Amino acid sequence: MKGSLLYEGKAKKVYHVTDNDNQLVLSYKNDATAFNGKKKDSFEGKGRLNNLITSRVFEYLNQQHIPSHFIEALNETEQLVQKTTIIPLEVVVRNVAAGSLTRRLAIQEKTKLQPPIIELFYKKDELDDPLINDDHAKLLAGVTEHELDQIKIEALKINEVLKGLFLQAGLTLVDFKLEFGRFDDNTIVLADEISPDTCRLWDVETGEKMDKDVFRESIGNLIEVYETILQRLEEKLCTK
Repeated sequence: MKGSLLYEGKAKKVYHVTDNDNQLVLSYKNDATAFNGKKKDSFEGKGRLNNLITSRVFEYLNQQHIPSHFIEALNETEQLVQKTTIIPLEVVVRNVAAGSLTRRLAIQEKTKLQPPIIELFYKKDELDDPLINDDHAKLLAGVTEHELDQIKIEALKINEVLKGLFLQAGLTLVDFKLEFGRFDDNTIVLADEISPDTCRLWDVETGEKMDKDVFRESIGNLIEVYETILQRLEEKLCTK
């Protein structure tokens, strides 16, 4: 099934599918990067964990009628997805103040944001993925005003679903990054991944950071944290 390598990114390799031009295989790597690639390392088993966590989350989102590119997990490190053309936007939904928001706007960390804040970043590594406004997004990402509205509505819908899922697993969804892509018919759907690499998650009881901030800030064992998240999600999803 897996054909030639199409593209290699920071966290995944993307392969053609030999017998279907409309599908791709995503292969998750063990690499970890932070600060737009300025900090790098590799952790044995990280690719497996991100693939399995993302697969569980996307399966749950599909059950909640959230359309995405995800088809199925193929094995512990790979998943089959529908081919999309990625829109060069990172859509960040913030429920609690953390990270760059606190530094940019001097908002105290842990401040609850109600309603949630949506921020847009231009997906361009050489520019360090700059924060942009709606007009910039329409110009740079090739989206119409209506499509941008659709993307924001879908992001908020996904936020509500994920907040509930992670809360059941004893985790607060602080903020997270989404990417969207287009099918051949121009339909826009959720794409990429949803994992501790792309979400900030704090333990509900202790406030402990349970995401890639463990690596960013060198404050814990990344693999142990990701294993805990997978176990909690599987326990909750298996009981449904």
